[in-house]
Amino acid sequence: MDIMANNNNGKVAAASGKIPIRRIQFGLIIAVAGFFVFIIGAKPELFLLDRSPVLGFIQITVMLVGLAFICLGGYLSLAGLWKGHQISIAGDLGIRLISTGYVIAVFAGLADIFGLGSHPTPEFIPYFGEWQARGVQIAEAFIAIG
Repeated sequence: MDIMANNNNGKVAAASGKIPIRRIQFGLIIAVAGFFVFIIGAKPELFLLDRSPVLGFIQITVMLVGLAFICLGGYLSLAGLWKGHQISIAGDLGIRLISTGYVIAVFAGLADIFGLGSHPTPEFIPYFGEWQARGVQIAEAFIAIG
């Protein structure tokens, strides 16, 4: 199936319908690697790396880094589908939803560190509470919709 593109003379020319498979595969590999990093942060006991009964700062940070790689891999795969052409409005909206969801996840996950959570840093040891989990789940929903 050919993609139609305008050349400089205003005439419609058929562009090659080749999809950059390697670029899309690279994005998917990054997303899968990010998923494994996310799992290490969320459930370290699956890899015999559990050191505390609660999710602490390091685990939350590793989980958010994994989520960042998932988002980056999805973006690279999505951008590869357009192969140098302008991204459609729906694609651009998806990219913006992914970015917004990640920002929400960072602020929800690190709310105690930023002083926004129910366990501020100087007085309590920050951990991943119920409200933070809900915030990250809402953020992941934004990312999934994107």
